[in-house]
Amino acid sequence: MACLKLDARALNGLWNADHWERELSDPKRICVGIAEGSDNLSAVACGWVVLDELQITVVAVDPEQRRLGLGRTVLKQLLVDASSAGARQAFLDVAEDNHGALALYGALGFHTIGRRSGYYRNGKDALIQSLEL
Repeated sequence: MACLKLDARALNGLWNADHWERELSDPKRICVGIAEGSDNLSAVACGWVVLDELQITVVAVDPEQRRLGLGRTVLKQLLVDASSAGARQAFLDVAEDNHGALALYGALGFHTIGRRSGYYRNGKDALIQSLEL
């Protein structure tokens, strides 16, 4: 599964195959990817829309292809698709020390609205970010 391979490279195995299967098969979820061939993803962004809110669950870019605009591309398309599905606000969690992601999200207009202490497996805090669509 291409998502699982990208997850291993970009997210250190954050999700397992069952999680990816649910993410991709649930009709309430939206996933946008950039593929290199049939089984190799360069970038992916996923989320689910509940009422008028998009909860972004993952944004991942192959480490060898970062800083090429791929993350921006998939995230912008996810926001467009979610808006078309009725979302008016987007939310995501990001590690407080993930400066590349924070720069990307800030450039798209996200702002920090809260913090989840010790949210990640390594004990780091997550920043809760929001964007009006």
